[in-house]
Amino acid sequence: MPSRTRKMRGSRTHGRGKKAGRGAGLIGGHGQAGLSKTGKMYMLKYDRDHFGRHGFKRPQCVVQANSTINVSELAESAERFVSMGFAVKEGDMYNINLTNAGIDKLLGNGKIGIPVKVTVAQVSAKAREKIEASGGSIAE
Repeated sequence: MPSRTRKMRGSRTHGRGKKAGRGAGLIGGHGQAGLSKTGKMYMLKYDRDHFGRHGFKRPQCVVQANSTINVSELAESAERFVSMGFAVKEGDMYNINLTNAGIDKLLGNGKIGIPVKVTVAQVSAKAREKIEASGGSIAE
């Protein structure tokens, strides 16, 4: 018995009509196709928020990321801060002004072995603990 394909040779549509033989033509498309037409009821029932914008984006003039530095970086770059004019060395203690250096917050990652007096806008609890344990102080 000849195969159906062999039988249909010479026929333009192989017995499927005009659109049925072209990809997903008979079922109305693939995926999210036709949500505003044939799939409208599906969209209204299961995915009402499919179209349009949702939520909001805060203006960039309002959003500001904190510029931060860790305690370990503070110890490593104390001499660099002195050379840049943001710190003063008084004996064995450094007096560092991070606010003038453009740094907003001091974080507590790492170790510090030198005593420092730090002026900064915000400081984490762990950073405060480590600075005071090394013999320094923090002014906000």
